[in-house]
Amino acid sequence: MLEVKNFKAYIDTPGGVVKAVDHVSFTISPGETVGIVGESGSGKSVLAHSIMQLNQKPPTFYPEGEILFEGRDLLQLKEKELSKIRGNDIAMVFQDPMSSLNPVFTIGDQLMEAISTHQKLSKNEVRKRAIELLTDVGIPDPESRLKAYPHQFSGGMRQRVLIAIALAGNPKLLIADEPTTALDVTIQAQILELMKTIQEKYGTAIMVISHDLGVIAQIAKKVLVMYAGRIVEKGDVEDIFYHTSMPYTWSLLRSLPRIDARSRRRLLNIEGHPPNLINRPSGCHFHPRCPFATEECKKIDPELMQRSGDHYAACILSEPEFNEAKERVEREEQEGRVKHV
Repeated sequence: MLEVKNFKAYIDTPGGVVKAVDHVSFTISPGETVGIVGESGSGKSVLAHSIMQLNQKPPTFYPEGEILFEGRDLLQLKEKELSKIRGNDIAMVFQDPMSSLNPVFTIGDQLMEAISTHQKLSKNEVRKRAIELLTDVGIPDPESRLKAYPHQFSGGMRQRVLIAIALAGNPKLLIADEPTTALDVTIQAQILELMKTIQEKYGTAIMVISHDLGVIAQIAKKVLVMYAGRIVEKGDVEDIFYHTSMPYTWSLLRSLPRIDARSRRRLLNIEGHPPNLINRPSGCHFHPRCPFATEECKKIDPELMQRSGDHYAACILSEPEFNEAKERVEREEQEGRVKHV
């Protein structure tokens, strides 16, 4: 359904050209759930906005490559053609519901406007559809809730409303940009479960963006790990979480809190900061923070290399070398010689 081919998004700033997204390629099939994970500044949101064509146009924003949706290159379409795709075929759920919902209009007004924009229905049919969508996303007493304003809803309910608005045009692809960031753990789990239910009912493909690996593990089947504007590892969720082949992904996993009996070590952070996207390090962009880095890593910028099946990682270490390096770091950690990874 969606095929991103060698896509680049460069942004011209007074300080230089920011390479926000650099040579990114991936696909999303109908009904598939893909998770994109990485630290803040890794290019996740710029990529999502580029797919929706919501970014600023030239001369400050320079997209290259191809973003093919059902065979049509979105980068080549005119605004009038794009407006037919947004909402109808591709919809987006943004991070902060209060920034997306208008505080002076009721929930019903905003939801029914979205339905009317994308579907030719009578006034009564639009209202009926609005009630149906609020029911689908788990809003209690939906008919009376149409008259409520955003401030009268909790954070979780506002996020449900945003999902309902996104579904108003029956999209084929739903992009969720950090949909659970501002929610507590209980509500977060409910929203993720809701998205699964919506996918089963409507057959919608979902692209979930998050910095939280736990969120990605709960909902995604395929995972893309981004760092410094690039995809540094991709594969099925089992490959990423149990057979990771990229030091950055391994470090992210080790920074997650765990409750199983095997893991009694304290949490480890990734030392340093993400690189400046104007002046990125030479060689592998992760090498200044990598516990396995060698002199060769400072010179070679690795491309994604196949590990097994659909599992790819951007690291010059072979799988045996990577496993040996992990064992060495873990051994040094146990001996008290490593404080941070």
